Amino acid sequence: MATLTDVIDRPTSQSGLWSWITTVDHKRIGVLYGVTAFIFLLLGGIEAGIIRLQLSVPDSTLVSADTFNQMFTMHGTTMIFLVIMPLSASFFNFVIPLAIGARDVAFPRLNAFSYWVFLFGGLLLNASFLTNQAPDAGWFSYANLTEKPFSANQGLDYWALGLQVLGVSSLAAAFNFIVTIVNMRAPGMSLMRMPLFVWMTLVTSILLVLAFPVITVGLIELTFDRNFGTNFFVPEGGGDPILWQHLFWVFGHPEVYILILPAMGIVSEVLPTFSRKPLFGYPVVVFSGVVIGIMGWAVWSHHMFTVGLGPVAVTVFMITTMLIAVPTGVKIFNWIGTLWGGQVDLKTAMLFALGFVALFIVGGLSGVSHAVAPSDNQQQDTYYIVAHIHYVLFGGALFGIFAGVYYWFPKLTGKLFHEGLGKLHFWLYFIGMNVTFFPMHYLGLNGMPRRIYTYASEFGWDGLNMLASLGYLVLFVGTLIFIVNVLISLRKEPDAGHDPWDAPGLEWSIASPPPSYNFAKIPEVEGLDHYWIVKRRAAAEGRPVTEPEAYVDPSTIHMPDPSYWPLVTAIGVLILAGGMLFDTGWDYIRFPIPFIGGIICFIGIIAWANEPPAKEHAGGDHHAEGGHGMEHHPATATAAVMERPAGAGAGAVTVRLLCSNCGNQLSSSFRFCPYCGGAVESPAEPDHQEG
Repeated sequence: MATLTDVIDRPTSQSGLWSWITTVDHKRIGVLYGVTAFIFLLLGGIEAGIIRLQLSVPDSTLVSADTFNQMFTMHGTTMIFLVIMPLSASFFNFVIPLAIGARDVAFPRLNAFSYWVFLFGGLLLNASFLTNQAPDAGWFSYANLTEKPFSANQGLDYWALGLQVLGVSSLAAAFNFIVTIVNMRAPGMSLMRMPLFVWMTLVTSILLVLAFPVITVGLIELTFDRNFGTNFFVPEGGGDPILWQHLFWVFGHPEVYILILPAMGIVSEVLPTFSRKPLFGYPVVVFSGVVIGIMGWAVWSHHMFTVGLGPVAVTVFMITTMLIAVPTGVKIFNWIGTLWGGQVDLKTAMLFALGFVALFIVGGLSGVSHAVAPSDNQQQDTYYIVAHIHYVLFGGALFGIFAGVYYWFPKLTGKLFHEGLGKLHFWLYFIGMNVTFFPMHYLGLNGMPRRIYTYASEFGWDGLNMLASLGYLVLFVGTLIFIVNVLISLRKEPDAGHDPWDAPGLEWSIASPPPSYNFAKIPEVEGLDHYWIVKRRAAAEGRPVTEPEAYVDPSTIHMPDPSYWPLVTAIGVLILAGGMLFDTGWDYIRFPIPFIGGIICFIGIIAWANEPPAKEHAGGDHHAEGGHGMEHHPATATAAVMERPAGAGAGAVTVRLLCSNCGNQLSSSFRFCPYCGGAVESPAEPDHQEG
């Protein structure tokens, strides 16, 4: 009898467009995230350009007030939800399995699903331009501007539904990386041997899991207010507009750290590599990142000092906002300590990392000034706030992300960027960033409100606004230089080798670009900065460093197969959410299209859960579906292998289990192979103890 999954054969193509559409390989999904987010970066940059052109001269009529409102709303939403978050996710996908010695993420198909839902959420959000109904209430969409009397078209519906779809993507990815980091680390990689980027990814993922449900509640309430007659934020019906601000900022301030912590992790990888010394105070940097993640939940109302919370609440949030600067300052001093006495090599990645530190200090100091409520009363809703957020998110998050791009690009492609063009890109960004956003501090303190579409010359703001607009042009040229550098670098022959930076991480011990299986043999980690330990021991012994593993036939290694169903399920999510934009007006079936989307989701999930291996692997060979996802668990026999570490005594015998399904050596504490899900039997030799 035919089953649902017999309708379409499982894809097997490893090349061509179709292989990208059905891929579950974490490296390819990382590339998809990165390229898509960069396209959205260009779109957000165009929106910013329209804003700056409109404000470059007083009394400008380049765009209308409505268009200007749409531009700053979509610019903020795009840069936060469609650029910085997915660019960080791109690094999560590509780097994390390599950095922890794994062959893929825990749930490969869920990983693909998260990308497709992200893509469709971004397209749904930007489809509002096609219907001339772009959202126009700001990226924070304060009530009651979002209610029907003040925003009669569907712009805010696109915004609310699009963000809910993006939230599904973020939650799927966050759960995946939490499980991957907790369960999939190579033998010997304890928590305090994890690279800093892995730590910051773990903290960020936990924040995502806890924060997105809060904004989801607010978005559902907003959707119900606009479409079903509820009054959550309508004062006339007993609602409270301030409730939206609490819901948004309870999510929004952890979101700030969701945006910045990955960049901090990247910088914590780049600075030690190009300083030729380990990260100064590694445990303290780890602890400070965890503290930031915890304290981020206690500062949200510093965004609301002017709404009338009362002196007690304002005082509490003043104190907590000042305190959260402490762990951030700890990180900065540890980064400076890493540089101190190091053999600093000013490659492009290092320049962007140093730029991150410098610009983030400026953004952090201006942020501390917001912690003082009397000062914040003057700065609130002025261009001083615009300057602050851009120093944190552009000078901070984006500079950190570009440091990561220049650092890991050779690992992804086997090719080095052109250093001259890279440094030109950095200096154009560094100069353009400061020319664009530093004058906004003065504009804000001189009284220029944010979100105004024009101004009179008599206010004296025209000179600094023109300067800021010229700075935007410098940033625009810098972006073009980066694109040219990428195209030139991709066209040349591989020239990077496997370890061009003499870096400490596991990912640099394998070939560039990495094979589909990452590691033919799962490494056993000897300590923090494992590859430096290996290389320095080789140097001390006067022998060359071992070359990367030779490529092996991927069919001999257990890896997950491609799948259609993540894409099908994501299409169902898109139709379910987008269908809410089509109201029939009928009493009983106002929204029929979401039912169709729900059915597609249901079919996709059922097929996903029952998906068999690819037909050529159905006999149970090494390439059957499951991989790190443990989605299929063929029972396997195991053999016990006893090893005695060099120089160890007779009692230090280490028991290793050899999984006969995928060939990985495991410690005797495992009952199931974490790489293929196969059953692991206890060794027959009870006298040997775990080393």
